[in-house]
Amino acid sequence: MQLTLFNGSPRGKKSNTSILLNHFTNGFNQNNDNQFNIVYLIHTKDVQKHINFFKNAENVIIAFPLYTDAMPGIVKYFIEALEPLCGRKINPRIGFIVQSGFPEPIHSRFVERYLEKLAKRLKCNYMGTVVKGGVEGIKIMPPWMTKKLFNTFYQLGIYFAQHNAFDHELLKKLAPRETMSFGRIQIFKLMQKIGVSNFYWNSQLKNNNVFDKRFDKPFL
Repeated sequence: MQLTLFNGSPRGKKSNTSILLNHFTNGFNQNNDNQFNIVYLIHTKDVQKHINFFKNAENVIIAFPLYTDAMPGIVKYFIEALEPLCGRKINPRIGFIVQSGFPEPIHSRFVERYLEKLAKRLKCNYMGTVVKGGVEGIKIMPPWMTKKLFNTFYQLGIYFAQHNAFDHELLKKLAPRETMSFGRIQIFKLMQKIGVSNFYWNSQLKNNNVFDKRFDKPFL
């Protein structure tokens, strides 16, 4: 099987999306007859090359993070560039992976509906959408915290290579609850009160030299 993966994260190769795709492709590549290539949509100047990759693909997976309940601009830019291919009879089969920092899968469901409609508009056979929340921070988590997640994506890759689709049982494991439980909500409220919930985000702001601008309101 030939598979083309589009990484739609603005972080490119350093993204959480890239980490998940690495485990997925490790499973996919268990069969030596399978071939895959990864295209990074962050290189927007190469959009025509990206379109050609799509046109020539047999199977496509577009993977991206959820940014405030929506896809990143570079993903939308790529999708709009595919408009000339709408209705083409030989468009590839298509699936999607949507990951987010939000722990609740419900945040991604509206995007999931849009992606299913997109497949129909392109006249691509729709292979499904993987939805996984709570992904932000996996780069700094100890292995025991990410072992189950990474193994699930590995198994997804194996199943996909065999069936040209995502395993619905594995999708349920990745999104067992649509919203957070009452107990988990109380934990988050406590973390917010003592300031622990902001620790990771503040460190990200400091790493990017924008901590002092965190309360700026440029559009007011």
